Amino acid sequence: MPRVSQAHLDAKRRQIIDGAKRTFTRNGFHASSMQDVLAETGLSAGALYRYFRSKEELIQAVAADAFGEMRAAYESAVHEAPLRPLPDVLTGVLDVAFRKQSELAGASDPQAFPRLVVQVWGEAARNESLRAALRDGYDRMRGIWGELITAYQEAGQLRKDIPTDHIVRTLMAVTQGFIFQKALFGEEVGEVIRDGLRALMMTDPAED
Repeated sequence: MPRVSQAHLDAKRRQIIDGAKRTFTRNGFHASSMQDVLAETGLSAGALYRYFRSKEELIQAVAADAFGEMRAAYESAVHEAPLRPLPDVLTGVLDVAFRKQSELAGASDPQAFPRLVVQVWGEAARNESLRAALRDGYDRMRGIWGELITAYQEAGQLRKDIPTDHIVRTLMAVTQGFIFQKALFGEEVGEVIRDGLRALMMTDPAED
């Protein structure tokens, strides 16, 4: 019997995660079953359970995948030269994440990905293992943001008298808040973030 290649295994796992994203976005975590995911992907139960033993494992994989995309986008921003204005970087990453992840979830609605993220947050509040997985992703994202903010501080575009991590955590909270607004109310975020951050970044240490 021919050996299954790693590329084939990875493609099947990708197929399951994308199908689960579509299912969870459409129905929510608790209203979705593994049978729903099977129907969405067209795979057999054996194929699905080969990769994920439970819906909880699948939810964790979907959450890690969604946040991994955003983490990769910010990581690429760290290595951009010359540095673009920080407000443009933040809005650009969010715009790409909303659009790309919504497409992967099988929805043209730009609210699809933010709604999925809010579901993940809600599930993490009651699911300790998911919360631990998200914490790991949060810590890695925080490190990437730290590199990004340090680069802007060294370039003289952000104040150096404020601890880098304080800026990082504040900007992460701003980003999370806009994801929440997008998910619930469908509000556009790009121009708002750009204008708001530009105003805040005009602060001069001498004014304190």
